[in-house]
Amino acid sequence: MRFPTVIRMDSIFWGKSMNLRHLRCFIAVGEELHFGRAARRLHVEQSPLSRTIRQLEADLGVTLLERIPRGMCLTPAGQVYLEEARRVLLTLEQARIKARAVAAGHHGTLRIALAGVVGRARLSTLLALCREEAPEVGIRLFEAPLSQVVGGLANDLYDAALAMAGEMEAGLVAMPVWQDPLVVAIPARHPLLAHKRVPLEEVVRYPLVLCHPKVCEECSRQCERLLRLVKTPLIVAEYVTTHSLMLALVAAGYGVGFSTAAHVVTCRQADVIIRPLDDELAALTTYLLYPEGAMSEPLRKFIDRAQRVGPKPLDTQWLP
Repeated sequence: MRFPTVIRMDSIFWGKSMNLRHLRCFIAVGEELHFGRAARRLHVEQSPLSRTIRQLEADLGVTLLERIPRGMCLTPAGQVYLEEARRVLLTLEQARIKARAVAAGHHGTLRIALAGVVGRARLSTLLALCREEAPEVGIRLFEAPLSQVVGGLANDLYDAALAMAGEMEAGLVAMPVWQDPLVVAIPARHPLLAHKRVPLEEVVRYPLVLCHPKVCEECSRQCERLLRLVKTPLIVAEYVTTHSLMLALVAAGYGVGFSTAAHVVTCRQADVIIRPLDDELAALTTYLLYPEGAMSEPLRKFIDRAQRVGPKPLDTQWLP
């Protein structure tokens, strides 16, 4: 007796002999775009890693990576596969976390994504409040780029997110919860130190050390909106990808930089003086993102706690 042929659709994604090791190998290579760096990241030899990727492509019947003059790049199929592979591993990780949380007596776990720079003092206060008022609800934090966070919220990979992006696509709510005053990082013995509260129009007369727009996109966009209020052409000494590098360049005298009162509380640098800006509009807003529609009771209470942490700006009177 002949049975009808059944085609498993998941075989199109997984291939003939797919396992989690294949996924982790491909993710490393797809992110590094260099077999040597990927091998070091995975603590394996380069030759077996290359064979694994070739076997993966053979099983799938598609080319995921292609050589270019300066190295390699992902094919369109490879880009899609990388995104889906990340999603699969994240889903499996979340299943493990939920199982452990239930075994430990938690009644649920909230999956909170962090996109970009989130003030550590605010975040610590929020997490401490959650532990105090709802110790039975576990909280799992994920750091990811905004585009990945938005997709994760839409696909139920995250319950909510904290980000500096207030313009969201349909189906997502962006609620402002925290507003932190902008401050200026100034080198020691700089003319701007004559001001206890520095006017923005005075700051832009000097070279600036700014966060890189491609790395800190949301934070950069908020700062740009503020700087556009001043008609003086900007002089950018350097774009940086980390707060610590900004402080190092400011200390060396390359220019002046921006931070927030919430951030500099936990980041000090010798030879850098912090002054508040003399402008009530000079602040960065953090938003809580979550899907529209019905929400769980733990998420509703988490949002309530985030709002309670956020309304009162952090004190800036300690600034010298």
